[in-house]
This record gives sequence, C-alpha cells and structure tokens, in this order.
Amino acid sequence: MNYILDTHTFIWTIAEKEKLSAKAKQIIDDPNNSIFISAVTFWEIALKFSINKLGIQGILPNELPELSSSIGFQTIQLSADESASFYKLPLTTHKDPFDRILIWQAINRGYTLISKDARMTQYIDEGLKILW
Repeated sequence: MNYILDTHTFIWTIAEKEKLSAKAKQIIDDPNNSIFISAVTFWEIALKFSINKLGIQGILPNELPELSSSIGFQTIQLSADESASFYKLPLTTHKDPFDRILIWQAINRGYTLISKDARMTQYIDEGLKILW
C-alpha cells in the first residue's frame, strides 16, 4: 500500500520513534508498503527550523531528504495539477496550509495519510484515508 507521512510522523520516525502508535510503526516498518514524504514536509521543517520553532537533535533540515531516502522513503513533489486544483479542498476549522496540502496530495494520489492530528478526519468525506 501507499502511505504519506504527516510532518510530525516523519520527524517522530527519524528522531522519536517511541511517539508513534503501534499501527503507524508497523506500517512504516513493513517493507511491502511504500512510504512517501512530500517535498512540502521538507519545506515546513526548514521554515520552522529557520524561525526557531523546531529542531531535530543532530540533524539539519537540508540533511533530511538524503536521510529519508536512505531509510527507503520516496519523496514526492507538489505537482502543478495539485497546486492548481487545491481550491477544491473545502475549508474547515483546520486551516494549517502545510497540513491541508498534504491532505490534498493524499486524496489526489490515493495515499493513506499517517497522522496523529485528529483535525484531519474532517476530510474523510472528501476522500481522505487516514490512520494512526
């Protein structure tokens, strides 16, 4: 199956694996699953790092794409079609732009989003598959 990691899930996978749910760990560790990291995730981490809102012990943001690849994760880019059609994702009380674009990528690509963020369940009716 194809899964995309929310930003916190990616960070926890590489730095604080004990924070992952048993189900998330199982899926991420299963070599039969394809795990995707959006380029948007790297942007979010770099942005938060640059304003001192996030740090990952011993890892700089520019090291994350290579680290992600070495773990076996695949990086996906934000496509022009996903960008241009983003307006179709209804507004809810969940307004975080990084989360919303990950939701949109998951819906459009048919990936299951692995996230602890319960607010994302607001998009299940739009086609989001989510688990924690």
